[in-house]
Amino acid sequence: VQLQAFGGGLVQAGGFLRLSCAAYGYTFSRYSVGWFRQAPGKERTLVAAFLRSINTYYYADSVKGRFTISENSGQDTVYLQMNDLNPEDTAVYYCAVDPNRTLLIRSSPRNWGQGTLVTVSS
Repeated sequence: VQLQAFGGGLVQAGGFLRLSCAAYGYTFSRYSVGWFRQAPGKERTLVAAFLRSINTYYYADSVKGRFTISENSGQDTVYLQMNDLNPEDTAVYYCAVDPNRTLLIRSSPRNWGQGTLVTVSS
């Protein structure tokens, strides 16, 4: 299972970014998918997920109403639309997938993409 995340960058507070996570050689049709982030000196935490087996979206309280997780019709790319960014959103963002939604929710998915850095300036 190969994943590649991209789309990070530097943005001013109040701005927006869209992260993408691409699957290579397969689709996400059997996987729950999630975006995690890790700020300097902090643990990696789940910020948004689509729990496919129960058709449910999850958002951390800190991003509700600002971030949206979605996927393309081919189910081989997952996006994280991030609006109204603030400096507290600065982190390395990772995408991850797992057929087992519980592992994703518990921040222990078995398949990770490399991180992409998002920096929000004040």
